[in-house]
Amino acid sequence: MPKAIALYSGGLDSTLAILVMKRHGVDVTAVTFMNHFGCDISDKSSCSKDPFAASIKFGFQVKLAHLSDKFLEIVKNPKFGHGKNMNPCIDCRVLMLKEAKEFMKLTGADFLITGEVVGQRPMSQRKNCFPMIDKAADVKGLVVRALCGKLLPATIAEEKGLINRDMLLDFNGRSRKPQMALAEEFGLTEYPAPAGGCLLTEPNYSYKLRELLEHNSNPEYKDINFLRAGRHFRFSPECKIVVGRNNEENEAIKSLSDPDDYKFKVPGFGSPLTVILGRASDESIALAASICARYSDARKLHEVSVVVTKGDTLYNLNVQPAVEEILAQYRIENKGVVGAGK
Repeated sequence: MPKAIALYSGGLDSTLAILVMKRHGVDVTAVTFMNHFGCDISDKSSCSKDPFAASIKFGFQVKLAHLSDKFLEIVKNPKFGHGKNMNPCIDCRVLMLKEAKEFMKLTGADFLITGEVVGQRPMSQRKNCFPMIDKAADVKGLVVRALCGKLLPATIAEEKGLINRDMLLDFNGRSRKPQMALAEEFGLTEYPAPAGGCLLTEPNYSYKLRELLEHNSNPEYKDINFLRAGRHFRFSPECKIVVGRNNEENEAIKSLSDPDDYKFKVPGFGSPLTVILGRASDESIALAASICARYSDARKLHEVSVVVTKGDTLYNLNVQPAVEEILAQYRIENKGVVGAGK
């Protein structure tokens, strides 16, 4: 029985590619490469659908591997450039294929599987792009793109007779109707929405990440994880203020922050949780308290008492809620995105 390693995102295409290969007798092990910029497949609450549902239902194994450090480097310095925002799609694909090849060698698998479709994504899924990616990843001839393989040159697995070309499909273009029809055929009913997943394709998130890297070329993962939540204000190159928009973001800020971070809240009123990241000063503490008051339900009061905590230290700071001019001065905002800083 031929053995293969499949790149698995938990999405529709990668799941279908696995099922197509399994249907024809291939022993498939899926590998999911995680990073800080996408839906974390290990955290079911962060994804719109349970990413493990298909693996459980259809009986294939999923291995998890985190590419944090390597992925951050290609985000900062992609050899093949960024897409429309901060997405290094080609470098990302090359990195994952390189890692998958190592796993293939360790497990004695014969080839790799992906769910790529010709013409589906403008940067990394063009027909003339696949050979370049495979060469850069040193996987020439090893990648079986099960959903569009009939449109591509024969792979080593076909030449060796491990798989038959008739097993492969000829999907192409951006329409998902063929995939949805195939999913129905397999009885695959639970899968995430086709689009999205990578935060690096989102304009506002990409703007905040770019701004972070401009001030700190080697940020901690704490700083990167904070980009997912809240309104962001830049006080100085070494200091940011993050303000929750709702209870969910307040909880996220609470879980991401450290005990010794300065935190702010307005007691007795609906209030955002506010935190200072980086080097705090008396001026940044006063500003953070003022911004916290501005976004609380006490915003119309002339003076607001804000509770400031740092570790076991707790005290009250009386401030005036920040006016719009102050917010605009410090807000990290992509002005090309409607409502980005509200």
